[in-house]
Amino acid sequence: MELHQLTNNVYYFQSSVNIGYIRFSEREGMLIDAGLESQTMKKVLRKLDENDLPLTHLFITHAHADHYGGADHLQKNRKVFTMAPSFESAILAEPMLEPLYLFHGTNPMAEWRNKFLEGKPVQVDMVLTEEGEVELGDTKFTTIALPGHSYHQFGVIINDILFASDAYFGKDIIHKHGIPYIVDAQLTIETLEKIKKLPCSGAVPGHGSYEADFIATIEENIMVHHQVEAMLRDLISIEKAGIPFEQLVAKACLARKITIRNVPSYMLFRTAVTAYLTKLMKEQKVSFQVKDNQLMVESSFE
Repeated sequence: MELHQLTNNVYYFQSSVNIGYIRFSEREGMLIDAGLESQTMKKVLRKLDENDLPLTHLFITHAHADHYGGADHLQKNRKVFTMAPSFESAILAEPMLEPLYLFHGTNPMAEWRNKFLEGKPVQVDMVLTEEGEVELGDTKFTTIALPGHSYHQFGVIINDILFASDAYFGKDIIHKHGIPYIVDAQLTIETLEKIKKLPCSGAVPGHGSYEADFIATIEENIMVHHQVEAMLRDLISIEKAGIPFEQLVAKACLARKITIRNVPSYMLFRTAVTAYLTKLMKEQKVSFQVKDNQLMVESSFE
């Protein structure tokens, strides 16, 4: 884990999951996200202490465990004022909600409640319902709504630097995933287009590297999402009588060279495929039908 300084008071910890840091004054500083687990947070706190950087606030961009899993350790060991977007805050308070929705409301078995899907509960002191300016003492920053990957994900803008969280991924990461995890394909694309118009001098994704010129990476993300959508349309269109939904998930993963190795991973890809299909359904390009007690996906054009 490396600490990179981007401006006089803006930093980020580069790792498999990036963590932002802003020094607002000699006495106030804020982390943006908390990493996957306590070991990650221990390293962050050690780096901050070594560099005499204050820590008084925590902003959690969205309620996926790799971005908040270290918050429990932080809150137990430091006095921090914690903020998060609405809805995401509900999941932070009750983390079992994530495996619960991934497994269709079924009480998730213990092996499905791993650290990647469920962190420890987080105490949120301020719930943010709308994007905009946040001012608390010396702490001043701007939030920006970036939904699509998660329901109510917020990014942070400070000193013309955008902390975009998982609104987009580094080029290598977006291709590595094959089918990126999203919950709303239309909002994902709209968010990417929104980021392109932001007056920023650089951006930090949740996974990947800081880039001053990040537009090409945003375009690469948009391209991948369109590729997945087109692939799904092709797989559906060649099946004149429709294709069973679960079979479509399997074929889509095969087409994107994905090998699913466990049940939680399957549920993540299933959710992502459903998100793309929902966009296509709204555009009246595909439809869901029930035939012979199976959920079928059919083309609804031409």
